[in-house]
Amino acid sequence: MYQTILEKVGNTPLIHMQEEELSHVNLYAKMEGFNPTGSVKDRSAAYILEELLRSGRINRDTVIIESSSGNFGVALSSYCKSYGLRFWCVVDPNITPENEMIIRELSENLIKVTEPDHSGGYLLSRIATVQQVLQTMPNCYWINQYANPLNAEAYYHSLGREICDEVESVDYLFMGVSSGGTITGTSLMVKERFPEARVVAVDMCGSVIFGGAPRKRYIPGIGSSMVPGILQYARYDDVILVDEKETIEHCHRLLGRHYMYVGGSSGSVYAAVRKFIAGRRFEGKPNIVMVFPDRGERYASTIYNPDWCAMIQDQVHALNIG
Repeated sequence: MYQTILEKVGNTPLIHMQEEELSHVNLYAKMEGFNPTGSVKDRSAAYILEELLRSGRINRDTVIIESSSGNFGVALSSYCKSYGLRFWCVVDPNITPENEMIIRELSENLIKVTEPDHSGGYLLSRIATVQQVLQTMPNCYWINQYANPLNAEAYYHSLGREICDEVESVDYLFMGVSSGGTITGTSLMVKERFPEARVVAVDMCGSVIFGGAPRKRYIPGIGSSMVPGILQYARYDDVILVDEKETIEHCHRLLGRHYMYVGGSSGSVYAAVRKFIAGRRFEGKPNIVMVFPDRGERYASTIYNPDWCAMIQDQVHALNIG
C-alpha cells in the first residue's frame, strides 16, 4: 500500500508488441506513461529532489526553478508540492494546454516565454529567463536537467536497470533525445549489462542536437535548440531523424493497432524503429526495446486533434520547401 500516488515511481509495464510485418523481431515498449504524473520525468524529478534535500544543497525555503517543455514541469510541480517546496516553471508556447493547466495548478509561478531563439525554438529563451530569475532571487536553485549529473543517475539506477532486468538480452534500444538525461543514464546501464547492444538516438527534424539545420519544431518533448551538456556521457551508436508527419502518423498507428494512447515522442520512436527495420535483415530474432516517454491524454488538443494535425503538416511542408 502507498500513502500517496507519487510513491509509485517506476516499475512501468514492458509490452511485447505483436505486429505481423515485424514478426522477425521481438519488439518491446517500455510504457513510461504509467508513472504517477504520466511520464518518464517522474523518475528524475523524484530522484533529484531527494538527493538535493538529503545532501543539504537545498532546504525547505529554497525556490526550485526549471525550464521545461511540459513533462518535467508537471513532474517537478507535483513532487515539489509534495515536499513543501516552492516551484517556478519556465515554459513556452509549444506546451500543451493540458500540461500548462497542471503546472499552473501545482506550482507557485509559471512563466511563459514568447520570443523564439535564433534556431526557431524556445529553449535558449527559456534558459535566459531562468538565469534572469537566478540573478534576482536569493536561495533559488536551478535543476538544470541539461547538465545536472543527477538527471542521468536517476535513469541509470531506475529505467536502465528495469530494462536490463526485464529483457533477457537487449540487442537494440531506441530512445528519443531532448534534454539528454534519459538516454545518457539508460544507455550507460544497458551498455554495462549488454556491451553488444546498439543504442539508437531518435531526434526531430529541425533539432540541432546531432548537427542538423535548425527550424521551427512543433512536437514538445523531443529535439532541442542546443546540444545538452549531459549528452557527452551518453553511449549511442546511431541517430535517426523523424519529422512531425511521421510522428503524428505513428501515434495514431499505435492507438489504432495496439491501443496505446501515447504522446508525441513515443510516435517518433516508433516511426524510427519502423524506418530502421524496413528492408533490413537480422541474424536471429533481435530484441528491440523502445522507450515510450508519456501518455496521450495531454496531446488531445494537438496530436489527436485532426484540425491541429492538418495545420501543422501544412506549416512543416511550407518550411521544407521554403
